[in-house]
Parts: sequence; C-alpha cells; structure tokens
Amino acid sequence: MRRFAVFVATGAGSGLSPLAPGTAGSAVGVLLFWPLAALGLPLFAVTVVGTVALGIWAADIAERAFGRKDDGRIVIDEVAGQLLTLLPLIPAGQAQSIPWLVTGFVTFRVLDVWKPGPVRWLQDNLRGGAGVVMDDVLAGVFGAVGLAVASWVLG
Repeated sequence: MRRFAVFVATGAGSGLSPLAPGTAGSAVGVLLFWPLAALGLPLFAVTVVGTVALGIWAADIAERAFGRKDDGRIVIDEVAGQLLTLLPLIPAGQAQSIPWLVTGFVTFRVLDVWKPGPVRWLQDNLRGGAGVVMDDVLAGVFGAVGLAVASWVLG
C-alpha cells in the first residue's frame, strides 16, 4: 500500500524529476486533462474530486515515507491543481486548444509558486496530506477563475 501511495503522490514518478518536479507534475495534469475532458464536465468534476481525495491520502503517506513535510517529490497536488485550473476550458469548448492549455498551465504554475494570500495560509496552517494538497487546490480554483474570465473576454 505504501508503494502505491508513493507512486500516486509522485504523480506516477514525475515528481522524481531532478529538474522542476512541480512543473513536471503540472505537465502530467495537462496530459491527463486531454482524455478526461472528453468525459464531460460532470464526470470530469467527479474525477477531480477523487484525485484530490486520493492525493490527500497519498501525500500523507508519502510525507511519512520521505520523512519531510511537503517533500518536493510529492506532486499529486500539482496534478490536481492543474486539472482544476483547466476545468473552465471544457464548457467553453476549448479543451483541445493548445494556446488555452498553455495559458492554463502557466497560470497555475505562477499561482503555485507565488502562493497569494489564502493559498499560503493553507500551506502554512494545514498539516499532513491536506497541508500538501489543499493549497494547490485553492491555487487551482484561483487559476480556474482567471482562465474562465480570460476565456469569456477573449473568446
């Protein structure tokens, strides 16, 4: 069970990247978005909620396995946050648009690194798997709002 949790927490090993593991985890999120977007918005949303729940469980176990709080190898939080950021592209009919996917990718990465206000608060005040995942979930929500507004304004 521990091995499976670490596999999930590291984003199928993408978090083991020696260079920018968080960016590698976000890239996995973009790659997963393409086929998952075809499920339609309701099933996609259920999948994201499942990813968050699974991510909290896996990150909690992986933190103990790695012996460090929010170890950089844990990137399931980036996967979940990236999926959330890209969610507005589904109803907008832009799920296959490379420019919008790149915009969503960059938007989430900026928010994940910057950690504005409440995102940083979650990171600093939640513990265990929830502390690892929920700040990126909120960054993903902020990214989704930004992407939805941009998509609406720019079409």
